[in-house]
Amino acid sequence: MSKFSRLGHQLYTGEVSYDFIGRRRTWYIVSSVLILVALAAVLIRGLDYGIEFKGGADFKVNTTVTATTIETMRTALDNSGVPDLQESTINTIGDSQVRVQTRTLDATTEVPKVRAAIAQAAGTTPDQVAYSLIGASWGGQITQKALLALGVFLVLVTLVIWAYFRNGKMSLAALVALLHDLILTVGIYALVGFTVTPATVIGVLTILGYSLYDTVVVFDKVRENVRDIKSSTTKTYSEAANLAVNQVLVRSINTTIIGVLPVAALLFAGAVILGEGPLKDLALALFVGMVSGAYSSIFIATPLLAQLMEREPDMKKLATRVANRRAKELARTGGRGADSAAEPADSTLSDLERPDPEPTDAELAAADDSRAAPTAPRITLASASGPSPVRPVNENHAKRPQPEHKPRSQRRK
Repeated sequence: MSKFSRLGHQLYTGEVSYDFIGRRRTWYIVSSVLILVALAAVLIRGLDYGIEFKGGADFKVNTTVTATTIETMRTALDNSGVPDLQESTINTIGDSQVRVQTRTLDATTEVPKVRAAIAQAAGTTPDQVAYSLIGASWGGQITQKALLALGVFLVLVTLVIWAYFRNGKMSLAALVALLHDLILTVGIYALVGFTVTPATVIGVLTILGYSLYDTVVVFDKVRENVRDIKSSTTKTYSEAANLAVNQVLVRSINTTIIGVLPVAALLFAGAVILGEGPLKDLALALFVGMVSGAYSSIFIATPLLAQLMEREPDMKKLATRVANRRAKELARTGGRGADSAAEPADSTLSDLERPDPEPTDAELAAADDSRAAPTAPRITLASASGPSPVRPVNENHAKRPQPEHKPRSQRRK
């Protein structure tokens, strides 16, 4: 058995345990810092919306890409005679295509000039330059539909989690973890400067499902551990929830790594090899969302759930019973600490099953004195009817060999 498998077994059985719930303030502080950084990036740097959201003109031309291709295209746009093209986006797609995105252009007067300038820089004719015009209203419709889909998704998720677990606090904790993942993903987009495209929206909606999947798995184990918690006096709700997190920890790590590896390959291919296109936008959203989803399900959702449940009157009574029981055990063991915590279990044994106590020094000394003293002669009391008759022993009978109490196979022949 490998060390990682052995660790997983020890975490599942409780032999090894990390206090995730007890250190929830640390996780809250870390998450708060990350969220503040993400919000600051969105407010200061802003999101780079793609042409699908803000509208504009999209040009593509086939040409041999070199180290000076982007500068050549930018110079051609400046010399095209069309104003306000300084903010245009120029990207290379592979090693044989260039993509130019500009502001919204007039189809009759400005588009032909820009096509001619791009064709001249690429060494081809204007009719070989493909273009499309996207209006800002279409981007607004995409934004509205994306927000509507997000709202419907959150409502359905809340209802499904409540119906499955029959616990509104679990739904609340899952939604908080979900918003945590959304804010982090949007903040990463603002920090790295990736363009927000419809592929980004698809990726964000996809990571919501993955984040909830991991959270539901953890919550299902929590529900299993706290099924009869109200009648117990051995552990509190937080301790049972912490055990559940430790039991699914190895599984969460394994599934996250297996899921992130192919997404990382897609991100590398889209950002480094291709350099442009919807692949890198989708892959970045998936990558950030999967990592933050695994983090939030363990460090945010479950600690928040335990904190909310500990405020219930039944859980407060349970915590009081557990504390009283442990105080009695500590008093009974003389304050010897956790090493003697398991000793009260011997009180349920019978007198025959209970191990003999260790003899004291006085008892050992008395035993030594008794062994050193001469043995007193045994006195046999006669019965009330008088002394028992003594059978005379014949001399010849005494010399007769006595029977041997041995197995028949070992007797002398």
